[in-house]
Amino acid sequence: MSDETITVADVSDGVGGESGLSAGTPISLPVVEILTGRGFITGKSGSGKSNTASVVIEKLLSNSFPVLIVDSDGEYYGLKEEFEILHVGADEECDIQVSAEHAGKIASLALEQNVPIILDVSGYLDEDEASELIRETARQLFAKEKKLKKPFLMLVEECHEYIPEGAGMDKTGKTLIKIGKRGRKHGLGIVGISQRPADVKKDFITQCDWLCWHRLTWDNDTKVVSRILGNEYGEAIEDMDDGEAFLMTDWAESIRRVQFRRKTTFDAGATPGLDDFERPDLKSVSGDLVSELKTITDERERTESELADLRQELDKKKQRITQLERELEEAQDMSNMADKFAQALLQKAEAPYRGGTGRTLQRGAGDAGVPSANGSAPEPQRRDEDDEFGQSVAEDQSELHDYEDPEAVAADRADTDAAPDPVATATNGAAASAVDDAGAGDGDAETAAEADATPERVADAVPPTEGVDISPARSRSGFAADTDGDATAFVDGDELRHREAVVAGFVRAVQSLEDVTQGMLAAYRATGRSTPFEAHRAANGSGDRTYAYARNKVLRRAGFVEHRSEGEYAYTLPDLVRRVYGGHADEQELVEVVAEIEAAAGLDPDLSP
Repeated sequence: MSDETITVADVSDGVGGESGLSAGTPISLPVVEILTGRGFITGKSGSGKSNTASVVIEKLLSNSFPVLIVDSDGEYYGLKEEFEILHVGADEECDIQVSAEHAGKIASLALEQNVPIILDVSGYLDEDEASELIRETARQLFAKEKKLKKPFLMLVEECHEYIPEGAGMDKTGKTLIKIGKRGRKHGLGIVGISQRPADVKKDFITQCDWLCWHRLTWDNDTKVVSRILGNEYGEAIEDMDDGEAFLMTDWAESIRRVQFRRKTTFDAGATPGLDDFERPDLKSVSGDLVSELKTITDERERTESELADLRQELDKKKQRITQLERELEEAQDMSNMADKFAQALLQKAEAPYRGGTGRTLQRGAGDAGVPSANGSAPEPQRRDEDDEFGQSVAEDQSELHDYEDPEAVAADRADTDAAPDPVATATNGAAASAVDDAGAGDGDAETAAEADATPERVADAVPPTEGVDISPARSRSGFAADTDGDATAFVDGDELRHREAVVAGFVRAVQSLEDVTQGMLAAYRATGRSTPFEAHRAANGSGDRTYAYARNKVLRRAGFVEHRSEGEYAYTLPDLVRRVYGGHADEQELVEVVAEIEAAAGLDPDLSP
């Protein structure tokens, strides 16, 4: 191999030649210097640099010397017209699609099985993916050559993208520079090709063993020629013909002006003309070579599928953990509220027997010790202890949240005992019913306190009062306590999503409420969330439990408020408006509509007319 040469060009007549050879004299290059050395081919687009590289490669392949070509523009597949080359990359035209995971196998095929390879990176949409493939392949070649020490050439198109002048060189560029500096002693050569020599790292150019300078016209590029070859060459290079170049080598003392020969295979990089394009018949590589690479692809796809399944399973477990944590938290809240509820009931029941003046819970006509309408005392109803303090508490968390803590119960008892009145009596009766019915609630749909505080029961328990609060049964026509509909019923179905109709409908809904109930709604709007007691007092109501929950039930049934936790309710008029529009209005418009409703209905004192 040391004496083998390849003939690639002929001496050209013109300014700049110093060889002393007559025009037409063949120019040959030593194979071992090309395979193991460092080369650089440059020239502007259309000057013939890719043809020069192809001629060198054709000569090497004809003599059974394998190479690896990093093809940035997909213009070297024409070599398959004459040679059996493995074409790998991202396009379907490639023999097989590869990624960085295939780098080890690509290097093994090239070095151990003498398979010439075109590494086509033109089809990768992600530049980082292409760069990683080049880097890993170069790294694998370098690592294997340390042991094999087999003459092998790696050719890199558009090398300025990987080994640029100045800052910005990534890991791929550093790997290529490493091959340029240390690859020769391991038998690994490299050739860089670029149309912009001014943009290529000068350390790489100045260390090259052989260089081909085709036509260049840009000042920055001709200055590079003048600095390396001399001013005479910097001026002459602008007038070079296509395929003509200055050839500078370490093994020849003079710079020669040569005309490179035309490649014999299909020129896929030629500028398209008006003639119909005909793709040549390309040689196919052995199916065994492709199958070896496909095994890696199949393994990767299988691994990715398994990873996807594992991620999905992990997501399910995370969701389950989150659900269990939420259920545990809710159970703890229920346990705490059950303790408070039990303490409140115990204190209320023990107060008369401790010599206090606290109220006793009134029982209905069907309870033990109270005669029925016909004068007879019915048999006492026996309650299961679990139903009283266990099962009912666990089954209906919302009921527990609506009871006051022990201190509040004690304070309420002290206030009402000091001045008993019909309203207090009705309140006690409603509270007793709530306690007796604790195990038969309807969940979040209706709290126990609301169930015993309907307008009808309040009206039956005590005559209507005047002043700060009146019986909810006397509310203006609008929402009845047993109505299952909500405020959206006031918006005509044919007028849905018309702003004026929506505003007018909701204003009618709010104004149909009794004054104190409207006041409670305004209080909920002001605070965002509150308890029925606080909202009732804020509306100038008495704060009486029965009245507060009766009015709160009207608001909840209408959809104006919604139960949250710990006996609190949240203001939900914006949610009602959003539901009416059904996703056909943006968030800004919803905010404006809600503000308009609140102003017209008197819920916003700052904007009310």
